[in-house]
Amino acid sequence: MATLHLQNLLNKEVSRKEFLGITFLAIGSIMGIGTIIKLVTGKSLESHEAFGNGYGSTAYGGRKDA
Repeated sequence: MATLHLQNLLNKEVSRKEFLGITFLAIGSIMGIGTIIKLVTGKSLESHEAFGNGYGSTAYGGRKDA
């Protein structure tokens, strides 16, 4: 049954525009939209500046300047 659906999908004629749209939709579904935006822009969607007052932001057991 699954092979019949796969064979019908492979035999279906599509235009180049439809093929590219389906291909990018499949890649976007697999990788995730956030990863694609990160690859295109080179920037992460998350801000890491909010983590300044946590573990590792100060010297262990004393002051940083000492």
